[in-house]
Amino acid sequence: MHAAVLIWLFIINCTAYIVMSDDKNRARRKRDRIPERTLFLLAFIGGAFGILVGMYRKRHKTKHASFKFGIPLLLFLNAVLYGYFLR
Repeated sequence: MHAAVLIWLFIINCTAYIVMSDDKNRARRKRDRIPERTLFLLAFIGGAFGILVGMYRKRHKTKHASFKFGIPLLLFLNAVLYGYFLR
């Protein structure tokens, strides 16, 4: 079970980072964007760390209050839940 949870964490956070980077690239090119709901869903299901890293590495959505406070809150929730599963 531990290995499966760690693999899930790795995959979902890499995916979340890539999606956040892609959304930044789409914003620069003025193309269709990835819905914020999708970004929050990725964070909720375990990718909050990847979204947070993507936010600050790509300087994307860092001024949005919902992301500035919501993503760290989801990261805390992720840590609690995964801490429970990994104990």
